[in-house]
Amino acid sequence: MENPDKTRLKSATLRRARGGSGRVKLDEVAELAGVSTATVSRAFNEPEKVSEAVRDRVMEAANALNWIPNAAGRALASSRTHIAGAIIPTLDNEIFAHQISGMQSVFAEHGFTLFLGCSNYDPAEGLKQVQAMLARGVEALAIVGENHPQELFDALRSRKVPYVVTYSYRQGSPHPSIGFDNGAAFREIVEHLLSLGHRRFAAIFQPEANNDRVKARLDGMRSALAKSNLAVATGDLCIGTSTMEFGAESFRLLMNRAADLRPTAIVCGNDNIALGALSAAAEMGLSAPMDFSITGFDDLTISSRLMPHLTTMKVDNQEIGVRAAKSLLSVINGDVTSPISVELKAQLKVRVSTGPLQRQ
Repeated sequence: MENPDKTRLKSATLRRARGGSGRVKLDEVAELAGVSTATVSRAFNEPEKVSEAVRDRVMEAANALNWIPNAAGRALASSRTHIAGAIIPTLDNEIFAHQISGMQSVFAEHGFTLFLGCSNYDPAEGLKQVQAMLARGVEALAIVGENHPQELFDALRSRKVPYVVTYSYRQGSPHPSIGFDNGAAFREIVEHLLSLGHRRFAAIFQPEANNDRVKARLDGMRSALAKSNLAVATGDLCIGTSTMEFGAESFRLLMNRAADLRPTAIVCGNDNIALGALSAAAEMGLSAPMDFSITGFDDLTISSRLMPHLTTMKVDNQEIGVRAAKSLLSVINGDVTSPISVELKAQLKVRVSTGPLQRQ
């Protein structure tokens, strides 16, 4: 245990150094850790440039003195804020949580704080969130999808803030993208169902307004069907909220008709909707794949747990976050002049919710 007289002496010394303000100063942390003030700054701002032993000493000293770096002071002194931002459409979907987790892990390793904003699928709100982050000095930004006001991209470019678009990848995009080809993923889903003999298709999707990913998914589905001279009839396309409730309601609407008029394959815009449809099927005494086949998208954790296990597309959402953060850091560190686009492949997970067409 430390000598009480020594403790009182240290406290008195600290009070004099602070000039009676009661606030611990940077040089006090440096003195206690036995390093320079520059090393203390590096330990917090660029931890990869400081040895683990020195970093541990600095952190122990800071904790002992209850010292936290002043972000505004750091920014003024270095013209750096070490803040990155991410705008996601909703907090109600685990896929975006995985992206943020991936980004957070990478940025934290490099001494960055990650700010999070939510647009609620409203482009105006997304723009407002970006403007607020720019006002706080974010050094880089990730946004979901391309469907944003041009004013948003203009603001980022005029301030030379590097950005990436996540969950979307397409040839010819003017934006650096970290994601997958949504259209190609749904073409593959439909081709799988066609290979099983299905010809009567229905679809249950979330709205495509202000959502370029959903639009691409619908386009992919339609183009795959068109190659076989097929289409989803207007009455067999249900558009609504991305909820299990809407999935269940739509399924009842589609299947509450004579057996020979029912769709045999139902393509859903995501797993949430598909799981709702499967719950309604159980209530109606129908089951997949005997009475119909159904697909989702996202591969939520629950999708491979509930029976029947859902055929869906798996996307490595955490990897999207990791790649996005690394791409942005490469610009911040001066390794490249602009973020490099990365295409990830969605993987079709064939499970028991799809099967060969049952002859009626």
